[in-house]
Amino acid sequence: MNREELKAKLKEIIEPYVQNKEALENATEETSLLLDLEINSAHLVDIILDMEEAFDIEIDDENAERMMTIGQALDISEKLLEED
Repeated sequence: MNREELKAKLKEIIEPYVQNKEALENATEETSLLLDLEINSAHLVDIILDMEEAFDIEIDDENAERMMTIGQALDISEKLLEED
């Protein structure tokens, strides 16, 4: 799965939790999950669980805490997929 495919899948995963739908449509790798997309911190846990299931990876607490932007979520997912 290349980065663009990962990004498309990630957008699908986070879409139900996004308050600012316009920001998601215009999202870049610098887009903040909490600030720009207005996802609350409790839903970040749901997103991480959904990512683990969709990508068949395990995201530890350290990586989860670093996942603040779309780009960071993609970086972590790519790294974990490569290790698999």
